Order: sequence, then structure tokens, then C-alpha cells
Amino acid sequence: MEHRINSKMLEAFSAVLQEDEKSKATIDKYLRDVKTFLTFIGENAVVTKLEVIRYKQSLENSYTAVSINSMLVALNRFFKANNWYDCIVRLLKVQRDAFRAQERELSREEYFRLLKTAKRKGNQRLYLLMETICATGILRYVTTETLRTGYARVHLKGKIRTILLPSGLCQKLRQYCRAKGIRKGSVFVTKNGRPLDRSNIFHAMKALCREALVDRAKVFPHNLRHLFAVTYYRKERDLGHLADLLGHSNINTTRIYTRISYEQQHKRVEEMRLLL
Repeated sequence: MEHRINSKMLEAFSAVLQEDEKSKATIDKYLRDVKTFLTFIGENAVVTKLEVIRYKQSLENSYTAVSINSMLVALNRFFKANNWYDCIVRLLKVQRDAFRAQERELSREEYFRLLKTAKRKGNQRLYLLMETICATGILRYVTTETLRTGYARVHLKGKIRTILLPSGLCQKLRQYCRAKGIRKGSVFVTKNGRPLDRSNIFHAMKALCREALVDRAKVFPHNLRHLFAVTYYRKERDLGHLADLLGHSNINTTRIYTRISYEQQHKRVEEMRLLL
């Protein structure tokens, strides 16, 4: 039996992912990954395992192993949804680094320079937004209601977890809400009153880089969450609790935040003094 992809199958796949309770961002990514494969093989082309392997090999010229595996996971899920088990391919084997890439890691000093730059430019919303992500690891669930209780209940990927908000942050955000006339709902909204999306935040943060003397490659919302996780682990050394705070089902995902930088690893090796 020949396998061919059509638009109705993509609609059905979207419905399957919704039944799996995938987030909108995940559904959009999975559909985008399937469409990328469809562009590669061409409209109405027959899908075979050999074609999928050829596609997998072509990705190695443009993407990292982690990104390729992410795209293949989406494609394999599409095949399973259509019972095309003969088309499923293996993921690439990825050797996990023993240390973090320093050139991609945002330091505390760089984070504070970004805050000071936002404050100096009079962008109070961006200043508080970055503080909120870095102090709590979340943003969307910070509302006027959570400022009164001092905690946020995060519902994500079928899990519910409680995030405590520092009292100093709550005080700053309550003052901000009073000044902006925000009485209910999300604290961080656009001029039209709609919650900020990831692209709004991403571009606003990038605009600070030159003046703050911070490499643009280090500045994006997830790196603030990363700094929160690294700082928490260095202080508490509690990997299990950190996994709970970040909402990770697999503690191996959390281990990423415990890896030291290349420079720290090199210093430790030198300090071993195993040379005569």
C-alpha cells in the first residue's frame, strides 16, 4: 500500500495531538516539521522509509543532532498516527556534553546589565518582565490574582505545580499594576491589553544588547529561566526539587542545568595535578 500525505491527514494529526493534550506551541511545531518533510519529498510523492532516511541525512547538513531528533520525533509521531510503522526511522545518537557552552550562557553580571539598561531607557515593563522570569522561571501565569496570594498555579502538559513569588517582586508588580491601571488578568500585556507573546519579549530583549554590552546570542527568554535554574541548584544542590519547580518529568532534563562551563571544567582538570 502506498503512503501519501494530504491536507486532511494534517488536520487529523492536529486533532490527535490535541487529544494527547499537547500545547499549542507543540502542535504547531509538529505540523511544521511534517510540512518540512513534505516540502522535501514533494507534493503527492510516495512516502517510503528510504525517502525518510534520505531526508534524515539531508538534515545533517543544516541542523544540530538535537534539532534533527526533534524533527524526527514529530515525523515518527505522524507515521504512528497513520499506522505507517514501516516508515519510522531511528533518532541520531547524541553524546551529552560534560559541560555547558560558555558562549551561550548568560551570566548574573550580564543579566544585571540588561536590567539596568532597561531601567535607564525607561522601559519599566521589560525591566520587571525580565526580573519575573529570572526570579520565578515563569511569566504567563503571573496575574493580579497571583500577586495577592504570593504564588502561581501552573497547569502545563497535564501537570499542576505551585510557584512561589518573592515578596519583593510581588510588591514591585502591584505598584506597576496600579500605575498602569491593570486590575485583573495578566500583569504583562500589550497596549491593546492582550498577553505578551514570546516574539514580543524576544525582540524587546534583543534591543537592549548593544547598550548593555551583552552578546545577542545569549539574550532570549529561556536563558533567564536557565539562569534561575543554575542559581537555584548552586545554592540548594537539590536536583529533585529543581525538577519539580521547572516542571520536568524526566530528571535527566534537569541535569542540563547542573553542568559546569567549559572554563570551570578546564580549571578543575588543571587542579588535579596528575602530571609529574
